[in-house]
Amino acid sequence: MKKTTKSIKVGKTNFLVFLILFFFIDNPYLKSEENSKFLEGSFIEIKILDKVSSKNSMLKLKIGEEKKYKNLLIKSFKCKNSEFDDNPEITAYLQVKDLKSENKDEVFVFNGWTFSSGPTINPFDHPIYDIWLTDCY
Repeated sequence: MKKTTKSIKVGKTNFLVFLILFFFIDNPYLKSEENSKFLEGSFIEIKILDKVSSKNSMLKLKIGEEKKYKNLLIKSFKCKNSEFDDNPEITAYLQVKDLKSENKDEVFVFNGWTFSSGPTINPFDHPIYDIWLTDCY
């Protein structure tokens, strides 16, 4: 009987040591939420093509702020870099208004997620401009 009591106490002690090590040592499983915050950026960079003049422009936007580019008003809400290094993917949520649009019923010419590797997945459709997401940092 004395031997079983001793092995139960050793088992409880080992379990407590395991719990202490699990919660207080650098554990990647506990930091997955922290890592996902690290992958979210504060700025996005987009490339805008003027189809009429065939000129490209780079535009840097802070998340949450609106920026005017010619007759477009662009606002970014969120961006995120993928967790995979072999095939990086950048995604961002954008809203784009055409300030010269005569159709007042249509508020946004684009409102949704855009992807750096596949801009045609959720295309930005405008007669004068094309927008591509290039970076999130």
